[in-house]
Amino acid sequence: MRPYLIHFEVLYTFLVSFGVEIHALSPHYSACQLQQNAETSPLTGCPDGTLFVSPTDSRARFKTVQAAVESLPETGDAIILIGAGEYFEKVNVTRSAPLTLLGQLDPNTARDPAGNASQRNLVHIWYNLYVLPGMTDQDTSTLTVAPPSGQQSGNTDFKAYNIDFENRAAKYSISQALAGSFIHANVSFYGCTFASWQDTWYTGVDAYSYAVDTIIYGQTDYLFGSGMAWFQNVILANRACGGGIVAWAGTEGTRNGAFIADSKIIQSPDANSTTVTDSRCYLGRPWNPLAIAVYLRTYMDESIHPNGFIHWSHKTSVPKTAYFAEYRSSGPGGNTSKRLPQEYILTDTQVNEKFSLESVFAGKPTWIDFEYVA
Repeated sequence: MRPYLIHFEVLYTFLVSFGVEIHALSPHYSACQLQQNAETSPLTGCPDGTLFVSPTDSRARFKTVQAAVESLPETGDAIILIGAGEYFEKVNVTRSAPLTLLGQLDPNTARDPAGNASQRNLVHIWYNLYVLPGMTDQDTSTLTVAPPSGQQSGNTDFKAYNIDFENRAAKYSISQALAGSFIHANVSFYGCTFASWQDTWYTGVDAYSYAVDTIIYGQTDYLFGSGMAWFQNVILANRACGGGIVAWAGTEGTRNGAFIADSKIIQSPDANSTTVTDSRCYLGRPWNPLAIAVYLRTYMDESIHPNGFIHWSHKTSVPKTAYFAEYRSSGPGGNTSKRLPQEYILTDTQVNEKFSLESVFAGKPTWIDFEYVA
């Protein structure tokens, strides 16, 4: 049994009962991801050149993900299939050429007649660092996609499918303890999970990130950064309330911010039974005066505070230069009648003109897999 109260299978069951569809299937890679029998090569159905990692399968060339990553040349597309199992390691991707990580899946993976998923991820990558003197936030991250220190040319196209990334530094908000950190890179995630308590997900300088059909656990500022991040059909699972769900630092002349679309905010099933979250969790707070956080068509449970957003620590108000907005929020926490006066309640016209994925990213990014079944 995995340590702490992180039982992902419980959450999948809970979400299905909640009416949430988690399809977690890629038309490009599902044949490669499905486990084979003992007599068949695990790379059956995979693109030529795919590397295989497994801590237990003797046919694997690598036992750790990081060893496979470090074996790659600097140029050329690369794909790594990760066998089912627990991986206690930090994964650090510094190459600029495209890289895809595939988590192995149960061969019985399929949507049931009601349209719900019957599978859960079989690959769990975790580490257990939090910020101590002399460390940066990024030093704690379980998954890092960033160029070597001092360089500004990072990965042009990083993708991961059906992998759980977790920081197990503590089972409470101890300090910055990242599950994912992305700098100078284009990254996208499909059917993944990111779990920590504080600062779970970081989209940093000159980074563009996208997640779909993904679950993100946290308590304090667990989506944070200064780059551009779009979260599509994700589950934001509050383990407790602290700071805000989003903490962003905007940049003058850009639309860098966090955009959450067609998603759900719920209390995490692994929250402590004594934890009170009703009306105590904020949608976000400004990391700097130019912060941007926008929620589009998102269900919000009882945990959301009626004010929606809150000021930064030691401040008395949200600066007028911050841009916090909602559109068609629903659920017990989606009532916008008592939101902060600085917040924007968007109209259909505003959303159609300014808040589609294409308008936010100034085009349709070629590094996003839009054929993923979500």
